Amino acid sequence: MWDQEVHHLKTFDQLIAKHRVRPTAMRPLWNVAGYVLGVGTALLGPKAAMACTEAVETEIGGHYNNQLRVLLDMCKDSPELLERGEIKELVDTIRQFRDDELEHLDTAVEHDAKGAEGYEVLHNIIRGGCRAAIYVSERV
Repeated sequence: MWDQEVHHLKTFDQLIAKHRVRPTAMRPLWNVAGYVLGVGTALLGPKAAMACTEAVETEIGGHYNNQLRVLLDMCKDSPELLERGEIKELVDTIRQFRDDELEHLDTAVEHDAKGAEGYEVLHNIIRGGCRAAIYVSERV
């Protein structure tokens, strides 16, 4: 999982630079928050760490699906854009990364994420935090 996450970050950093897109100003905060969340749930035990992974990957998978819907909708009048070039490459990248994240989610479920103490509360708080982070990041 770690190697895939590093690859995802490196790829998006390259796309940001290539297309001269301003990343969210919140990224430094999200880096710290992600680290604290990971360490905090790991300290609660392996099942809590898996519950965290499940919650995060559920939201990230949905976020990727939303991004794909926007891109596909943009191309509905020009489907040839999806046959080659940068739009196709971006769609393919997002699809692959989405599938990677959903694989991580499956791994978390297989490792008894739902068996974590206080699973429902932990899971819902983390999912809510992820949704809030995505919402803010799209605007700041």
